[in-house]
Amino acid sequence: MRDIRYKIPTLLLIVAVLAVMSHTVMASYTVQNANATVTLSTNTSAKVVELLHVQISNVSVNQYSTNREALNLTLSEWQQLIGPILVEHIISSSSSVYNFKFFPGPVYNQNGQHYANITFTYAVHNVTSVTEIAPREYQYIFNPKVFNFNHGVSGEVLGQNTTLTIILPPGGAITSVYPIPDYPSSAFVYEYRNVTQISWAYAEPLSTFSLVFNIRQSLSQEVESFFSSIYNKLGLYVYLIIAAAVLLSLLYIYRKAVR
Repeated sequence: MRDIRYKIPTLLLIVAVLAVMSHTVMASYTVQNANATVTLSTNTSAKVVELLHVQISNVSVNQYSTNREALNLTLSEWQQLIGPILVEHIISSSSSVYNFKFFPGPVYNQNGQHYANITFTYAVHNVTSVTEIAPREYQYIFNPKVFNFNHGVSGEVLGQNTTLTIILPPGGAITSVYPIPDYPSSAFVYEYRNVTQISWAYAEPLSTFSLVFNIRQSLSQEVESFFSSIYNKLGLYVYLIIAAAVLLSLLYIYRKAVR
């Protein structure tokens, strides 16, 4: 009788473990496609928006919905459910990502299958480097070391169902890019004139990736950048003092010109 009392709880524990394992095996999430959109800024940082289109098995719908309602789940906890493709694909070795936001979309039904769109956004420093090559003209070079896609034998490569999109800052003019973007497909023929967005798709090798573009500032932009750099380096009070001095100088010159 004593042996039976010990065996029953053990048997129940085994059954419970097998039930959990069975549920885990049947639960599945399949990423149909993923897109990383990188919007570059003139301050060498970038905003990244990643979108995953996920197919959810029937037994995983309730699990996904429960996790979606638990707003405090971390990215690593979601990775355990969705898989390793749910990761920041643009990272900098010199600084961590910031302004991270995660948006798991609702489950919807299409042709008897369950799907959801998962979006997350973040910002990254040091995605490009910048050099002044002429008065008010700046050359930007993309840093391919920020890529965090599939690691192949020859280097970085896009996944079979992954798309990379890069959006230039306003006024950006591409001077060279490799590999040739999949979109726009014929832009290289016109030397990328008026092209502000380029994309690569599905297993594109990125080991020899390069992107160089120039931006020519207007005079007003140069003045604005001057004051912004003063503000960032010296602080608000010094910025106000210099701004007031410049304003007084302009007023003095104007009054002398009027007389």
